[in-house]
Amino acid sequence: MKDLTEQEALFRLTTLCSQAEHCSWEMTEKMRRWGLSAEAQARIMKYLTDERYIDETRYCRAFVRDKIRHNKWGRRKVEQALLAKRISRDIYLPVLDETDDADYLEVLRPLLKSRRSQLSGMSDYEMRGRLVRFAMSRGFTFDIIRQCLEVDDLDVEEGDSDDD
Repeated sequence: MKDLTEQEALFRLTTLCSQAEHCSWEMTEKMRRWGLSAEAQARIMKYLTDERYIDETRYCRAFVRDKIRHNKWGRRKVEQALLAKRISRDIYLPVLDETDDADYLEVLRPLLKSRRSQLSGMSDYEMRGRLVRFAMSRGFTFDIIRQCLEVDDLDVEEGDSDDD
């Protein structure tokens, strides 16, 4: 790809940022691949943040919400993805703390029910172990997993009662 001028890069990045949320690191990586100088990158990043095309907190909120609801990820996996995108802990920790445990439970319960229906012919102990490993691989914390498994056990033992 030919090297872009500063104006061309600015135009492309403002277009990208106006269509979807992006973080600073993604934009910096694009500019690096396009062969822009460090000074040009700094000027463009200043413009993008000053004009609020890029807002790390806003990006983080959208990222967390999407990954939990659509990708069905738990807190740990979302946190690792944000670290990979070089989002500061000061930004992502408050956003993750805003997410209620009920949101994670709402995502995890159907996942565990589906997974449980795929597992058969094993002891309760072995099934629980596999369900815990499955949920942990999706990034859920053990506290959330335990809450889901306890509620599911009550539903199985008591039938279809709606005591919520």
